[in-house]
Amino acid sequence: MQKSTLVTALAACIIFSGAANAEDKPSSERSAPKLVVAISVDQFSANLFDEYRSSFTGGLKRLTDGVVFPSGYQAHAATETCPGHSTIMTGVHSGRAGIIANNWIDLSSTRDDKTIYCAEDERVEGTSFGDITAPTQGDYVASAWHLLVPTLGERLKKVSPESRNVAVAGKDRAALMMGGHDLDEIYWWKGKGFTTLEGRKTLPSVVAVNQSIGEQIDKARPAYPTPARCVAHSAKIMHGDGKSVGDFAFQRPEGGASIYRASPDFDRSILTAATAVINEMGLGRGEATDVISVGLSATDYIGHSFGTEGLEMCIQMGELDQSLGQFFDILDREGIDYAVMLTADHGGLDLPERMSLQGVPAAQRINPDLNAKTIGKIVAQELNIPGDKPVLYADGPFGDYYVSRDLSEEQRKQVQDSAMALIAAHAQVEAVIDREDLEGITVPDGSPESWTMEQRVKASFNPDRSGDFIVLLKKAVTPIASTGRGYVATHGSPWDYDRRVPILFWRSGIQHFEQPLSVMTVDIAPTLGALIGVEIPASETDGKCLDIDGGPANSCE
Repeated sequence: MQKSTLVTALAACIIFSGAANAEDKPSSERSAPKLVVAISVDQFSANLFDEYRSSFTGGLKRLTDGVVFPSGYQAHAATETCPGHSTIMTGVHSGRAGIIANNWIDLSSTRDDKTIYCAEDERVEGTSFGDITAPTQGDYVASAWHLLVPTLGERLKKVSPESRNVAVAGKDRAALMMGGHDLDEIYWWKGKGFTTLEGRKTLPSVVAVNQSIGEQIDKARPAYPTPARCVAHSAKIMHGDGKSVGDFAFQRPEGGASIYRASPDFDRSILTAATAVINEMGLGRGEATDVISVGLSATDYIGHSFGTEGLEMCIQMGELDQSLGQFFDILDREGIDYAVMLTADHGGLDLPERMSLQGVPAAQRINPDLNAKTIGKIVAQELNIPGDKPVLYADGPFGDYYVSRDLSEEQRKQVQDSAMALIAAHAQVEAVIDREDLEGITVPDGSPESWTMEQRVKASFNPDRSGDFIVLLKKAVTPIASTGRGYVATHGSPWDYDRRVPILFWRSGIQHFEQPLSVMTVDIAPTLGALIGVEIPASETDGKCLDIDGGPANSCE
């Protein structure tokens, strides 16, 4: 095989030597693909897919010509990055996977920082994740330690030892949750390039990618052109103290590397790194099937930084489409027989300042007093609990709340009852659910849009990690009290704007069809497993195989 050449321009992809295209037979008549490409586009909601799909001309257009499930669901309530990614390649809900949130509290931890990051190994002494929103996070060891179940790539390696399981992503939690524990190669973004697990060597081709990025990332870059379809999206929206979003076209000043991730350039770099790994490892060119999981993170950073309905997201959707098209073209030219699955870890909500101007006058930011620290102080005062230690812990205003273990059992019950009552009475709170009320609830396998709030919570509940009670906010309440650079909008709610995502399958020769009824992301692993001959026992999955043949044959049989 002729060695590929890495072009140094940041926006370029790796160019392979030309090769014959894969045979164009119907998928039902062909053996397992040689390469499975599982793509997660972080924060790519079904709403964004619906809004922009008519404008796609590149890679996303190719996928919409395949098998389309426009109403896929991350069925659980904790619609965050880590839980969402934990469902895609495992076939189980995030609670069963052990990934209840991005962060949770472990009051039994011996370290001072009781907040546990989903993709860290806190067993390593002297480490702490720190603030997930900080530009440089704490000193922690990235690991899939908390993922309790195997991924499809891991299952494949057990039945086919020659197969390779690889992950490349913009975030460590995306790469680790999709790849799992047994990985041949794994890379994610850190600082100004891609890194890997502690103690592992970086492939030479990834070193070259990092060098190319390093030569460009601090250089000024002009604004992206504004496509005609995006003109109507360009409007300045004020938020916070004199700040605005909505009309930014990703121009970057000299030394502007800190804003690189929240731009289309970031996804292009992730795909360049993925292409480098595919090329150097020869993925898809052996006798056995290989799997590469790709986590594209720019849409999420852009959604958080600018919201979902401005010029920024409009440009991003077009650039994502083109970047994926270039990536697929490279695989085509190499003649690799590959299958693609694309979905998202969660959706997202636009910033309330723009929503209030666009038909949602009730959209609002959360009251800054709705948090564990403030509520805990009020409760402690009401119950005459002495001392200055917190009685209530949480990682944010919604999700899992934990009652201090330093209290007596009687005090703990009093604190929980009082805190739940106080929070439930808040005008911005939809529900407060006691963990004891979840014990008799079974996660259904029916249409996820009709699940109760308790059922949605149960899907992301783990008895060893979840809180003493769970707080759910009302629709259109943004859990960001004060905006800052890179953080004006978010996700994480139990509502369908955060739960509903597209699920797309494509392979050369596949018969196109669209199925509008709801499916779930836990269906993806069984579906891909059937395609490559990896059977996941029914007792080990919460999903079902989807027949993606589109004809009389059944891809699940």
